[in-house]
Amino acid sequence: MDLIHTLAKGLDLPYNKIKNTVELLEGGNTVPFIARYRKEVTGELDEEQIRKIQSELTRQKNLEDRRQTVLQSIEEQGKLTATLKQNIVNVSNMTELEDLYAPYKPKRRTRAMDARDKGLEPLAKMILDQEITPQNLDELVQPFLTQKVKDVETTIAGAKDIAAEVVCENAAVRKMTREKYLQFGRITGNKRLDASDERKTYEVYYDFSALIKFVKPYQILALNRGAKGKILKVGFSLDEKEWWSAICSAFKFDQRSIFFELLNEAAKDGVKRLLLPSIERDILRQLTEDAEDHAIHLFSENLRALLTQPPLADQTILAIDPGYRTGSKIAVLDPFGKVLTTRTFYPHPPQNKKDEAAEILKALIEKYHVNLIVIGNGTASRETELLVAEITKHQRGLNYTITSEAGASVYSASKLARVEFPDLDVSIRGAVSIGRRVQDPLAELVKIDPRSIGVGLYQHDINQTKLSEALDQVVESVVNAVGVEVNSASATLLTHIAGIGPALAEKIVEHREEHGPFSDRQALLAVAGMGAKTFQQAAGFLRIRDGHNPLDATAIHPESYPIAKKILENLQLDIHADPQSRIQVVEKAKASQMLQKLADDLQTGLPTLADILDEIARPGRDPRKDLPRPLLRKDVLSMEDLSSGMNLRGTIRNVVDFGAFIDIGVKNDGLLHRSRIPKGIHLQIGDIVDVLILSVDHDRGRIALGMGERDP
Repeated sequence: MDLIHTLAKGLDLPYNKIKNTVELLEGGNTVPFIARYRKEVTGELDEEQIRKIQSELTRQKNLEDRRQTVLQSIEEQGKLTATLKQNIVNVSNMTELEDLYAPYKPKRRTRAMDARDKGLEPLAKMILDQEITPQNLDELVQPFLTQKVKDVETTIAGAKDIAAEVVCENAAVRKMTREKYLQFGRITGNKRLDASDERKTYEVYYDFSALIKFVKPYQILALNRGAKGKILKVGFSLDEKEWWSAICSAFKFDQRSIFFELLNEAAKDGVKRLLLPSIERDILRQLTEDAEDHAIHLFSENLRALLTQPPLADQTILAIDPGYRTGSKIAVLDPFGKVLTTRTFYPHPPQNKKDEAAEILKALIEKYHVNLIVIGNGTASRETELLVAEITKHQRGLNYTITSEAGASVYSASKLARVEFPDLDVSIRGAVSIGRRVQDPLAELVKIDPRSIGVGLYQHDINQTKLSEALDQVVESVVNAVGVEVNSASATLLTHIAGIGPALAEKIVEHREEHGPFSDRQALLAVAGMGAKTFQQAAGFLRIRDGHNPLDATAIHPESYPIAKKILENLQLDIHADPQSRIQVVEKAKASQMLQKLADDLQTGLPTLADILDEIARPGRDPRKDLPRPLLRKDVLSMEDLSSGMNLRGTIRNVVDFGAFIDIGVKNDGLLHRSRIPKGIHLQIGDIVDVLILSVDHDRGRIALGMGERDP
């Protein structure tokens, strides 16, 4: 098979773009490297398109492997006809392939197998062919009576079992029944009579019914979770006329035949006993896979938004991991994330040392010139916020923000945290993580398993391997888009650079500690395990600021340094020139419409030339800095302060299928339902949005939001 042609057709992309990209992938090149540094070869396919090609290539190879296995199996049985072989070669997905293989697939002992062993297949064929004969059934059955089958009833029952299996294993019947189910079938959920659901978590699914074509991904995941917990029973329904039409389209029923009623009975028995249960399992599996893919996509989008939050590297931070009985933990960090001091204080029950806690905070703020307080959003978060707000509202230049502490406890107890902070208590490490994730979200959050960061939906109910792979791709994508300072990056951060795995990342750090900072990118080749291919993949994403070569601080790949130097000469530009001057010169060059001639003169592609010019204009630009900084607060609101019609500004904390949860500065996040999000507006975690209070349910702690407008 021409896999490239199949991929091009399926993905609706030009043949040559697919062909070149596949060659790069199979040549051991990473997706970030291909997307960034091989634009001329791929025709400027972006990272998402390349990953789709990679994924579809794997799927098609798996399909082809299975196809060959099926062909070999049927051929060994001596049943591979030319027509069947052509049908198998033409299928485009695994479901159709398995439908064709069903009659020939080795299976556990069935009633039909027993009947075949008793020599009843010719009688079954008469039933299926609806033979017209003057003989009656008793006469027709007589030749099939043996020591194994001694009576007419048993003989006819065995033949019907064979006919039922043939009907239900017919590929056309299976395909049409599946299509009917997807078009007209319903999925149902009911509470098990003996089940206990004290918190009524699944109450909405106690008597649930929805057309399969309209069921939502989160509903499928909820039904699956309820079924796994033995609280719900999931079922399917399809009108008989729908599945019966599928049978009639593939088999003839002739009322003139003495076998007419027997085929009717066999088909209906087989449908209910074999076909529908099999199709329903297939559909539930497909619905689950689709729902999981949707949930993984949503999780990935949320994680990307979280990881690309702009760093607040210019802040001296006092981070608080709030708590009750064991106290709240404090870590003061300098603008580079270095721990200056740590403390524990007890402003909340049972100790209630609020005055003492306030004095501790004021003393630390003054001593270390703190300008931002970061509070984890877990237990005692809002009580801590009240205390902090009393201090910040009276001090100029001092603000606070609340950040998610999801995963901080996981990091605190990890081997990495023990290595990084061997002398700190586990709970103090959590406060450090909370503070650092505001200073540099990407550098800190890569230390935590993405599944523990808390920005997904049903993340523990979906395929963990697929979820991990998808989230790892997001981390890899973001890390490489931002770039990493090789002389200060942790081994964990370096692990996600294209071509560098955990072992090599550790060796880079060890080499750096033993031999001092890397003076230029070429010096990385001295690291054990850093071969030419790995260097090619990784070099462009590694930054060396204040090194021997100023180009090492940019995203320009070393292979393009000669071109970059010629561009600088051509533009009569010094890369050390002031930023505004560089930007003006580059923008003027772009506006001159002479880029193609310049690309031809330099023997390079236009996309590479454009990228180099952008890097010359803004060397080592961090794309995260183009995004709005986190919302900082000085005062605090309570639920009682809210009223319908109030306009506020909030930060999106999570995006789910049914809307977005927004932190507006009170104890509970408000919900902006998807029905109230204007078409064309794409919201993501970290966005600062203006919202309108629609309603406040104090008893249930729920806040309904609409999109608001700022006062002019």
